Amino acid sequence: MCYPSRMAKLALVFVALAAVFVHAAIDMEVENKAVDRTIDLTSQLVKISYKITLEHTSKLPISSYLFVVPTADRERLAYISGKDSTKKELKLTETVTPKGVTFSMALPASSVTPVVYIETVFTKSLKPFPSAIGQNERQLVQYFGNVYFYSPYKTVSQKTTVHLSTRNVENYTQFKPSSHADTTIVYGPYDNVPAFSQEPMTIHFENFAPFLTVTRLHRTIEVSHWGNIAVEETVDILHSGAALKGAFSRYDYQKDTRSNQPSVKSYKTLLPASASGVYYRDTNGNISTSALRTLKDAVELDLRPRFPLFGGWRTHYTLGYNVPSFEYLFHNNDNFLLKMRVIDHIFDDMVIDEVVIKIILPEGSSNMKLIAPYAVTRYSDSLHYTYLDTFGRPVVMFSKRNLVENHINDFNLKYNFSWVMMLQEPLLVVAFLYILFVLVIIWMRMDFSIIKEKENQLHKD
Repeated sequence: MCYPSRMAKLALVFVALAAVFVHAAIDMEVENKAVDRTIDLTSQLVKISYKITLEHTSKLPISSYLFVVPTADRERLAYISGKDSTKKELKLTETVTPKGVTFSMALPASSVTPVVYIETVFTKSLKPFPSAIGQNERQLVQYFGNVYFYSPYKTVSQKTTVHLSTRNVENYTQFKPSSHADTTIVYGPYDNVPAFSQEPMTIHFENFAPFLTVTRLHRTIEVSHWGNIAVEETVDILHSGAALKGAFSRYDYQKDTRSNQPSVKSYKTLLPASASGVYYRDTNGNISTSALRTLKDAVELDLRPRFPLFGGWRTHYTLGYNVPSFEYLFHNNDNFLLKMRVIDHIFDDMVIDEVVIKIILPEGSSNMKLIAPYAVTRYSDSLHYTYLDTFGRPVVMFSKRNLVENHINDFNLKYNFSWVMMLQEPLLVVAFLYILFVLVIIWMRMDFSIIKEKENQLHKD
């Protein structure tokens, strides 16, 4: 017989205690007076936004609210945010319970019927069906959801609006009352829905949006106190849509005049407005088919892989550029602050499975402190060696999984650096040249000739 380990028992105890605390925190007199839910299925992402009007049956102020994401959806939840009626950000506290993942938020106690706005973004929630298609076939996907608003509170009235990318709907769950018009499906209104109610929802429709996934992004930021910051990104991309069935035909591809194809010819990447020295290459060398355009607030790079991307196909490339350090590096005496984005815009409605950030600081930096905009995995600091280094440059590394465009935020990295260390490399160069000149002078003053010795010997004879 197998017995659970002590750690497993402790984990079960913690989950049970968390469930008890969350259940005790649910005020049964709080109701969702009105819920307007919008599900956006126009891209490869599932974006769900809520406008929730709350009410206390005893007409008392509501101090907190609980929002629950079902356990099955937690791994696909990439982003969540909450705002009050004034659109001020609410702090979310996450707790795992048997009913799902509960996000608790404190509300301003100024209104008896407060309004809460919640936004969620899910990745990998649209499944291609069929999973493989021919080169000239349409891409159909399925969405599985809940007709009802999944909540620990009773919902007095709710309505759900689903936005699709096309009007081509194969079938959808017709749970009355519901309607379909053009690219919109409406469910409800439904009245007096009990807490934690579930009713399966399935929508099978055409979606020609590019299903591109960055399976891994390795971003290296090398900081120099001489006025430059070098950024290099190594990107692995997978077309995660319906796989290509059969062989690829270049002739049929060029003959296909459809404006909305499931394949991807190109996509636009946005770089900082001050980016310069941009290069884009793959394993075969530089890719010259891409175009660079300078906008008012960004540099737009139209990336064109060497071949169109179909379902299941991959591409790998390296993108690099330089930015001036005065825009991102700040200091007060020996205290420095590096403020840069964790990720940049790679393509519209992007999905990044994993990003690894590697920050190389100047030699002599110390007391590094990373402040991330969200939870990340921090690795042990290491050293990086390059030319003219003596004891190595400090390296700060961290990673994050399941990112979307909402994660384009700045990280702050604080560290100490003595200005005396700025003279290290110039002094090394001067010392090297000085020693070289001394050696040359010594070499020139020494006589290694054999002929002169022979002449002196003959003269003596």
